[in-house]
Amino acid sequence: MTGSDRARPAGNAAVHTQVCIIGGGPAGMTLGLELARRSVEVIVVEQSGHFDRSFRGESISPDSVWLLERLGILDKVRDQTLETRRMQIMDGGQVVLDADFSAFDQPCRYPMELPQPPLLSALAEEGASLPGFTLLRRSTAVELLRDGEAVTGVRVRGPEGDVEVRAALTVGADGRFSKVRQMAGLPYEKIPLERDFVWFKVPVPEVWDPHTYRVRILGNRHGLFIPTVPDLVRVGFNIPKGGLREMRGQGLPALYERIDELAPEISQEVRESVTSWSDTSMLDIFTTVVNRWSMPGLVLIGDAAHTLTPVLGQGVNHAITDAVMLAPLVAPVLRGSGDHRSALLRATERFQHEREQAVARSRDLQLRQERAFALSGTVPVALRKLAYRLVSSNDALKRRIVAGIYYPLQEAHRTGRTVVRVAPSAPTAPTASSAPTAHLGAEPSDV
Repeated sequence: MTGSDRARPAGNAAVHTQVCIIGGGPAGMTLGLELARRSVEVIVVEQSGHFDRSFRGESISPDSVWLLERLGILDKVRDQTLETRRMQIMDGGQVVLDADFSAFDQPCRYPMELPQPPLLSALAEEGASLPGFTLLRRSTAVELLRDGEAVTGVRVRGPEGDVEVRAALTVGADGRFSKVRQMAGLPYEKIPLERDFVWFKVPVPEVWDPHTYRVRILGNRHGLFIPTVPDLVRVGFNIPKGGLREMRGQGLPALYERIDELAPEISQEVRESVTSWSDTSMLDIFTTVVNRWSMPGLVLIGDAAHTLTPVLGQGVNHAITDAVMLAPLVAPVLRGSGDHRSALLRATERFQHEREQAVARSRDLQLRQERAFALSGTVPVALRKLAYRLVSSNDALKRRIVAGIYYPLQEAHRTGRTVVRVAPSAPTAPTASSAPTAHLGAEPSDV
């Protein structure tokens, strides 16, 4: 294993590390990098052999842009990003809300479209430069290792066979269908929404500003039209839960008709780009509530701990924030001496306490938006339009709502309510501390 696949262990071997992270997505890769920069030995287990695969989570909120800039990652991928400068909602063919992100006085004010392959590659490349970072590709977690009720690592299946990775802390960062969460037996509630989403990409039409996020609503139907790199639009529209088979049975004309209703400006691009159902993908829309994110020796982060919906691009944002918040809480414990088990459990419980309120706010907002999008009937639709227009016409109210969605972390950091510190690019010197310090575990060597 170079930093990525350095001295890969042979089958039936046992290796020891301080932290084993299952899942090499934004949460897992960011956490691995932040821990390695704090002189913590970490192994990231990723089932794919490469990052060049399709993702839907390309929207990065301004708070995540700010975090990636502080991590020193943004400059490595900036040429593969696209800023979103405005958001526009149309209902029944009329603009009911228009928001300009340039009006917000924050260090990073614009949401950004950033495909995950270059983001994950940049995180992996940075991790590979550190001696304590290992990325195990083409490997899958198949069993948690235990000592009584405590998790002590994970059995990993790779090309050379099974390997036991013994770790003081195992992290489930394996997404919305988390296998680690299932194996750990942590109870959760999956809340299905009434609709699923069909997604595809088409070229940006000439009549559209390529920096505007568009939401189109028509009765109980809606579509998201999100510009992305290099000159494309990600299109998503709702269908009834489990309704993909029925829509496919109607043929592609049913898809074309839906776009004709919602966004006739891109009808031609859709007909030229979507010539079979293989040009589309379907996302099962649900949210997951996990009451307890950790147990002795294990913690969940990202979608494994709190699956969100695609509305307003909050999933990747919370994944990256989780990683940046967790690392300074557990690193001092792992660098200390003695039995880490109790101190790590306290640190991971504190992590949930610090994060779950922000996650709950995003979930509640998304569910309210989903309910609003699903309204039908003359009176409910008229009330929805009125609500959006009232927000759009009241600058103070609009700024407060938009700021609560896109800038809570930057604002909390600015006012000192939450101090966010990322590790310096070079590994920090070990300390004798055996417990996390105040303010989200901030360490004196953090920057």
